[in-house]
Amino acid sequence: MDKNDWLQVLTFTPKDLVKLLVSALIIVIVTKVQLFNDRLSALLIALPFTSVIAMMWMQAEKQSPERIANHSSGTFWFVLPSLPMFLVLPWMLRHGWNFWPALAVCCLVTAGLFWGMVAILRHFGIDLMPK
Repeated sequence: MDKNDWLQVLTFTPKDLVKLLVSALIIVIVTKVQLFNDRLSALLIALPFTSVIAMMWMQAEKQSPERIANHSSGTFWFVLPSLPMFLVLPWMLRHGWNFWPALAVCCLVTAGLFWGMVAILRHFGIDLMPK
């Protein structure tokens, strides 16, 4: 990325503020629902709200169908290596691990699985992290 690309990333517009507020609102609602029903909050967060909202913003910003398609397929491939975390973290917590060390280990394992997924898929012609 050159300097102009970084300026685009770091410059916020009123539309970006709306995006931020909508995304934050979803997180707040899910955490409030969790106070009385942890299964319902898990269901809500499992729904691909953030991906759907991101694709809606991409469409509103007139991004090409190809970029939206790349986002969608990339999301699919990157979700797969994150799934084990949702089994390993509860196992660790139920077996005496403190939250922060367990989360840290799970994040490291997930990052390793991401890079493994990238390497494996390259062999099949799917390049998630173009050079």
